[in-house]
Amino acid sequence: MQREDLVDLNAFLLVAEERSFTRAAAKLGTSQSTLSHTIRRLETRIGVRLLTRTTRSVAPTEAGERLLATLRPALDGIDAQLASLGELRERPAGTIRITTPEHAATTVLWPALEKLLPNYPDIHIELSIDSSFSDIVTERFDAGVRLGEALAKDMIATRIGPDLRMVVVGSPAYFKSRPIPHSPQDLAAHRCINLRLQSSGTLYAWELKKSSRELRVRVEGQLAFNNVGMIIQAAAAGFGLAFVMEDRVTAHLADGRLIRVLEDWSQPFPGYHLYYPSRRQPSAAFAVLLDALRYRG
Repeated sequence: MQREDLVDLNAFLLVAEERSFTRAAAKLGTSQSTLSHTIRRLETRIGVRLLTRTTRSVAPTEAGERLLATLRPALDGIDAQLASLGELRERPAGTIRITTPEHAATTVLWPALEKLLPNYPDIHIELSIDSSFSDIVTERFDAGVRLGEALAKDMIATRIGPDLRMVVVGSPAYFKSRPIPHSPQDLAAHRCINLRLQSSGTLYAWELKKSSRELRVRVEGQLAFNNVGMIIQAAAAGFGLAFVMEDRVTAHLADGRLIRVLEDWSQPFPGYHLYYPSRRQPSAAFAVLLDALRYRG
């Protein structure tokens, strides 16, 4: 492979991922006409069309998709090797991009980063707060954070947080006019505050577990939010029962603003894990971050 081939392949990858010559040219710092010429040159050299162009969109052809499937891991490997050269520096360096839910970012990642980063000024962290299950390879993240129960395939996973627990809570004002629920079936007679999942757009079914018995309960009520903070605020104001992470309402439970119910149906489950592609060689900076995040409880 000549140097020109690598340049052309990188240009093709960027156009295919951006689905736009305009955006790809801007990222490469070149003109659309130059980029278009580069792609035509590559297609001529290979002998097949790689992109289908219309006035509104650009999309890979079948041959283009096959080439993408080969290029992505190969260029990821090159990126990893370039990043690993940072090991030759006196200090680990580089940018690490992580996709993570907000709860994990505030309870696990930030406490560790706050201690780590002052000692490593050349390490840069970008956190993308997202509750959906992003494809970290396609979206070019270095790692993702998810619950231990929901890890992607072909990934290395490292535990970074303790077990978690979901709890059902309500305010004293709410329970003045309604009985305490003693079983999941009792929830049908209560106003409950729903969570709208950002990833799927559906309402979250409360997952309750007692010993080996597991239930997924669809609840009803006057309110639904896609933000847990608002759910807790509404529950504290007496608008219904909420099903939230226990550590989000510790202060509310301690001072009596909320009361926990159905405690025997709230069991711990595996906490957060950091995961990353098994084929990617971690850089020195990533290794430092991984060690700082590793759960040792």
